[in-house]
Amino acid sequence: MSEPGFDARSFLATLTNSPGVYRMIGADDSVLYVGKAKNLKRRVSSYFQRTPSSPRIGLMVQQVVRVETTATRSEAEALILENTLIKRLRPKYNILFRDDKSYPYIRLSHDASPRIHFYRGTVAQDAQYFGPFPNSWAVRETIQLLQRVFQLRTCEDSVFANRSRPCLLHQIKRCSAPCVNIITPDAYAEDVRKATLFLKGRQNEVVDQLTHDMSAASDQLQFERAAVLRDQIRSLQAVLHKQFVDSARDEDVDIVVVIHHEGLMCVNHAMVRGGRHLGDHAHFPRQGEGSASEVLEAFLQQHFAEQAPPARLILNVLPDEDSELVVLAESGKPAALCLPRVERERAWAMMAENNALLAIQARLGIGKRGQQRVSALTEALSLAESPRRIECFDISHTMGEATVASCVVWLDGEMKRSEYRRFNITDITPGDDYAAMRQALLRRYGKLSDGVETTHESSDQVETTQQHDARVPNLILIDGGKGQLGMAQAVMQELSLDIPLVGVAKGEQRKAGLEQLILTGGEQALVLGPEHPALHLAQEIRDEAHRFAITGHRARRNKKRVESSLEDIPGVGPTRRKRLLTQFGGLQQLKAATVEDIARVDGISQSLAETIWRQLH
Repeated sequence: MSEPGFDARSFLATLTNSPGVYRMIGADDSVLYVGKAKNLKRRVSSYFQRTPSSPRIGLMVQQVVRVETTATRSEAEALILENTLIKRLRPKYNILFRDDKSYPYIRLSHDASPRIHFYRGTVAQDAQYFGPFPNSWAVRETIQLLQRVFQLRTCEDSVFANRSRPCLLHQIKRCSAPCVNIITPDAYAEDVRKATLFLKGRQNEVVDQLTHDMSAASDQLQFERAAVLRDQIRSLQAVLHKQFVDSARDEDVDIVVVIHHEGLMCVNHAMVRGGRHLGDHAHFPRQGEGSASEVLEAFLQQHFAEQAPPARLILNVLPDEDSELVVLAESGKPAALCLPRVERERAWAMMAENNALLAIQARLGIGKRGQQRVSALTEALSLAESPRRIECFDISHTMGEATVASCVVWLDGEMKRSEYRRFNITDITPGDDYAAMRQALLRRYGKLSDGVETTHESSDQVETTQQHDARVPNLILIDGGKGQLGMAQAVMQELSLDIPLVGVAKGEQRKAGLEQLILTGGEQALVLGPEHPALHLAQEIRDEAHRFAITGHRARRNKKRVESSLEDIPGVGPTRRKRLLTQFGGLQQLKAATVEDIARVDGISQSLAETIWRQLH
């Protein structure tokens, strides 16, 4: 039960029967758990008046010192508030999944000639959005199909507005070129309407309409148009027929299954739209433990808090009887939660379970190999303990131009992209890699030099977080030889930081597998050999630092070159440069424009347009 300081009976007597959200608070004012209820009094009372539903809940209740509640007007409001609080507070005993905003969509703009394209992000009212799709492959395949069949445009608005002749996509019959009016607005609108029907899952209706149009064109002796319509029908039917699992009906269904295997829990989410199986996506809880039904319920609550589900969800495990799970469809009505009922649905569920099992096995395999590599690196470098957090630095430039330093982070067996950082290096002698490395290290670790405490206990303890969310690494890799490593060592001494440093130098003839690991103590460099697992780990982190640095350098260099090429043109200042690049979408598109196209830009006269065109050619 809870701490003696918390009088559960007195508190429960004050609760309302309204729907709302409750927060279990621990001794240090930390939020232990956030939940929703359609009846706050009955739901919260269940935690204190009977045997806990699971050891996890029992352990949590023992730590509760107070409970806070927020009443809402409806259960739907409680669902939204619960999801918001879970994402913001990240309670210890809630089962958390990765934010599903990364799911991709197909976006169809509201322009006069609508554009269709791949989209990730928040869904707004500025366009039609179709999805979410389980993966980017399903989105791109669908867009490619719609390009082949309906030839909708995919180009950026800035490119579309400044075309004077059809592009390559029109020549290969992937776009009907509405930019230069090769297709009439009414005909393009009709293609958009048919594509919209297809995306809404009404494929059979589209095929029937195309078949009718083909027959009408043939009767009117318009054989070329009839042949085009025939090819469109064949393309659509080829896609519809190649689905591995296909429904006889045009229906929208989500299949959500949970699998437990060798200590790991995986939720696999598959999508069927318009009878087409679009694939699936595996999810692993990032925090919290629980039974299969609890994990499944947590996923449904978090995923569908902001995504409208289809009318029916097929599950392999139903929520507990006392669960207050509500999954609301777009209409506001609860979605039906059911077990597979017919052979087709059992096939969908079986395929989802099998893919979940494969995802677990893949993760376990990666984890075992990763642990072997960490142990090998710890032994090779004679580290006191295995590193949990490794950071690696690299410098990239072209003859000293646009120097960029990268810092990538490896944390608990995987690259942590959200914590990567780039540093634009300034105020150094061009090409001075040592000075660039010094500047990057000072900027990265300068805030850590005062009062640093590093936690190196069990894996479930969090390292001390310093200013700017920087964390102290257990090991720093420097891409370079003794010079770069010596500079890094000097910076660490200057900042009074005691962090192991290792240089990763290219070996003989710069061949992969012959790299040397250079230590700070002056010992002879380690040459582990191409098959050593410790070298594999160092190579992986070093290569990622190199990739991250060079992509940042190229972007900075190209931007600088674009700006400098326009800076050399008399009469083109910062405002006009920005207008030109925004209007045309980049320097290459600007070079491809005619004088008349350039003169249409606000603030660019005919004579200045001629000057710009001459300077760029």
